Amino acid sequence: MLMLGFAGFLGIIKIVLMGLAAFGLFDAAFRREDAFRAADKQNKVFWLVILALALLVSYLFSIIGILPAIGAVASIVYIVDVRPALKQVSGGGNRWGRRGGSSSDGPYGPYNGGR
Repeated sequence: MLMLGFAGFLGIIKIVLMGLAAFGLFDAAFRREDAFRAADKQNKVFWLVILALALLVSYLFSIIGILPAIGAVASIVYIVDVRPALKQVSGGGNRWGRRGGSSSDGPYGPYNGGR
């Protein structure tokens, strides 16, 4: 019974690590190449290969091993270091695509009511 619970816990961790790697891979795939250079990070192809390998390794191997741990570290580094730098360089914004300002701001600046 204890081993069954432990195996279930490891399965959940494996799914979480695969999710982190998949999220990082899709996020890196949709970022611009020049944003990586502007943020002074490795290039886009490097991160796509690393994150794809992390996803593949976390899928193929048991969570108890060195390769899935390396893949997890790579995914976490991308998410907590590279992704915020890319968002800052790209203009980021919040989840609704607005970057602050008042509710009367239009796409080219504040709307003053036709005055």
